[in-house]
Amino acid sequence: MTSYCLQTQHLTHYYSTSEKVLNQINLQVPRGSIYGYLGPNGAGKTTTLRLVLGLLRVQEGEVFIFDKPFNQHRLELLKSIGSMIESPSLYGHLTAYENLDLLQRIYKCPKARIAEVLSLVGLANTGSKKASQFSLGMRQRLGIAIALLHNPSFLILDEPTNGLDPNGMIEVRELLKKLNREQRITILISSHLLSEIEKMVTHVGIVHKGSMLFQSTLEELKTRQLQSSSIELETSNAEAAVQIAKEFNIHPEIRHEKIVLPVVSKKIVARLNQQLVQQGIDVYAINIVKNDLETIFMDVINN
Repeated sequence: MTSYCLQTQHLTHYYSTSEKVLNQINLQVPRGSIYGYLGPNGAGKTTTLRLVLGLLRVQEGEVFIFDKPFNQHRLELLKSIGSMIESPSLYGHLTAYENLDLLQRIYKCPKARIAEVLSLVGLANTGSKKASQFSLGMRQRLGIAIALLHNPSFLILDEPTNGLDPNGMIEVRELLKKLNREQRITILISSHLLSEIEKMVTHVGIVHKGSMLFQSTLEELKTRQLQSSSIELETSNAEAAVQIAKEFNIHPEIRHEKIVLPVVSKKIVARLNQQLVQQGIDVYAINIVKNDLETIFMDVINN
């Protein structure tokens, strides 16, 4: 039986009587997972995370963290959660160490933890450099260091790669995978970039206009990718090849002078290829065309 780090039940939220931002959201984040909470900007991702963390009052529904109702165990549960919602709040005139030193006193965690988390996020050698002089990637990593300072077992990050250059995205991605793998931290990460998120997550939830449209493992989402694949043939005579393909009870179409078929068995493809050659039609290429996960993501949202 799956054990969940976070569950929400019928989470619904209104910003006004006429504007429903979330509609019956049932999040299920398995322990030990990296869960990608995906959706376009304005889909309701940040609102969900604010409700989960108690930054907004729950109007309808319930939030359970480590199987405990959040509203009854708020302070206890928050001690086990690290979070960064939107951009990190930093003191620009202080160094990375000094920023963490202030929070260490609030959290009352061991002072040695400051050096540990700076090393963990790759900021151990920033010395006297002020946070205002940090690159965007460094600021994001310092925000993650702050979230990790009190040694949480559950990390919630809202768009942590937003605005980063490709190298910064790779840095943050590898850091989160390392935290999950080596520190056994469950991570919930929101984003609108599936192409980036798919490189690190184990589970996916897709939200659009406040409603959950898909929730399962990344592998299940990739199954949809396979189901929506096609076979593409490039031949010397597309129209004649289409007629031959129909004899195999296949219903192809011509796109950009190439024949596009639904996915069929290798045996049928081989027989079709053989028949085309026997009929004097040259076959230049046979390819399987897979929709990328970004396309699947957009299909889920649009349909």
